[in-house]
Amino acid sequence: MIDYSEYLSFLCSALESQNKNKLILSENTSLVADIGLSSLEVMEFIEKIEDHFDISIPLNILPDVNTIGDLATKVRQLNL
Repeated sequence: MIDYSEYLSFLCSALESQNKNKLILSENTSLVADIGLSSLEVMEFIEKIEDHFDISIPLNILPDVNTIGDLATKVRQLNL
């Protein structure tokens, strides 16, 4: 079973190319406010996560996802 830190590590690595401000990515980094992802970029990123972990992420969880940590938690829950 994959633990939270592995999900977090994957998400941070996958977001590095989108990190235009060269922030140090952590679980508290905001996907929109800090990294500046557009809604299209968020959707493309969700698709990348779904492909990598072979899961389906329901769109209704996205309003509750603000940070990389939030997303790691949700992906972990969906992959249990």
